[in-house]
This record gives sequence, C-alpha cells and structure tokens, in this order.
Amino acid sequence: MALHTKVKEYREKAGLKQSELAELAHVRRETIVHLENGRYNPSLKLAMDIAKVFHVAVEKLFEFTED
Repeated sequence: MALHTKVKEYREKAGLKQSELAELAHVRRETIVHLENGRYNPSLKLAMDIAKVFHVAVEKLFEFTED
C-alpha cells in the first residue's frame, strides 16, 4: 500500500508556506516537506491536525492505494 497525499495542493490553495502550515500543525517544516514528497507517513494525530487546518476530513487529504 502507498500513501498519497493532497497536503501540498490544499496548502497552496490556502496560500500557506510550508513553514506556516508546520506552525499551525505544531511540527517542523521538514515534516511537511517529507509529507508532501511522500517520504513520511503521518501519525493519526498529525493527519487530523492538518485536516483541521483546512477544515476537511482526513480522507480528503490522505488516501492509501494498492501498488
């Protein structure tokens, strides 16, 4: 299974920099970078915190697909 994320898409639509999203989600900017590049699987808490920033369900931002 592979995790696909739309965090970058939502972040750009909201006009946020990676550092700004990181601050809102209480993580380091590098975490957002790795998350957007598909090199990091977020904890459930982090996924929910990011979804809360964008006022969307977690499923809108993250999806597992069969590879």
